[in-house]
Parts: sequence; C-alpha cells; structure tokens
Amino acid sequence: MAFEFKTRFNLEKNVGREEQQRRYALGSIALLISVFTASVPLLLLGCILLGTAKMNWCPVWSGLGKNTFEASEMKSGETRLH
Repeated sequence: MAFEFKTRFNLEKNVGREEQQRRYALGSIALLISVFTASVPLLLLGCILLGTAKMNWCPVWSGLGKNTFEASEMKSGETRLH
C-alpha cells in the first residue's frame, strides 16, 4: 500500500471549534509548564497544539481521515481550504 502524500495531507480544515478551544487551552498550559520546568518535549507539544489550533488543520487527523470541522463553523466568504 503506497502512501499518497497529496491525498493525505490536503490543507482542508479538519479541526472543529470545540476541539480548537481544547487545543488552545492544552497548548497554553503545556507552554507555561515547559517554561517553569525547562521541558523541551512539553515546549514542542505546546507549539504543535497551538499551531494546529490556529490553522484549524491537524496532519494526524488528515492522515487518518478524521474531521471534526463542521460547515456551519465557517465565516461568510470563507472557504474550507486554507
């Protein structure tokens, strides 16, 4: 089974509003803790969570074909693609 990069990693929004809020919260907490404990893995985790929340796109969800984003969450004039 060949891995098809183009079909697996399209930048179509796949992170919904509720999940986005959780990612912002957990990412901020992880960054805050990493500052006080000097933990590089927590710093990376926090950055990844905040980045995926900002972009509304998660490469893991894209690879697995999971989507928590609903069309009703789009603003007027916005497309589903970045």
